[in-house]
Amino acid sequence: MSASQFGQLKQQTPISRDPVYNSMVRRVGDRIAYVAGPDMPNAQWEFVVFEDDEQINAFAMPGGKVAVYTGIFKVAKTDADLAIVMGHEVAHVAAGHGNERMTQQLLVAGGALALQFGTSDMDSDQRALLMAAYGAGASVGVMLPYSRYHECEADEIGLIYAAKAGYDPRTAIPFWKRMAAQSNGAPPEFLSTHPADSTRIRKLNELMPKVMQLYQNR
Repeated sequence: MSASQFGQLKQQTPISRDPVYNSMVRRVGDRIAYVAGPDMPNAQWEFVVFEDDEQINAFAMPGGKVAVYTGIFKVAKTDADLAIVMGHEVAHVAAGHGNERMTQQLLVAGGALALQFGTSDMDSDQRALLMAAYGAGASVGVMLPYSRYHECEADEIGLIYAAKAGYDPRTAIPFWKRMAAQSNGAPPEFLSTHPADSTRIRKLNELMPKVMQLYQNR
């Protein structure tokens, strides 16, 4: 499914031919793939740069499909910066976050269906209010915290990958600060799928002694 979706995306989105961007992504990607290999033994790695200067983003899909948008180079100026990004995205796949999110969404949808059947004899207005409360509670109480947990876990695993690949993990702090500067008016943490910038920086600083040892002992 991942390979099919990635193939469709490549047909629908312009692919960058910039030699600097492409060589940088392949160079960093190969090193991240090497250290992530034991966690993704069946991956068939593919790295693509999509032409979209407005998208300050990157993503990875199961099977080793990794994409970087040209907009990310506004923030990722060096190989080490890019390693932080690609390590984070590959970590999502290695940790199975996509599968976990799908399972979580199915469970929430199942709960909504059960509630709908269980309240069929209620007044329609009361039923609508109950369903709305369930939707809000599931989102704020379950889905968003789950997503924030995934982001924090991907930060940690991605930083380990970057350090093992030979990139200075201390790069992550100024990099994420620059990323934070790009997100004008971000929502409060409890309403966001990502941890607050201050939370992310604090957790990265807590991880730094561990990943610095990996970096120095590689």
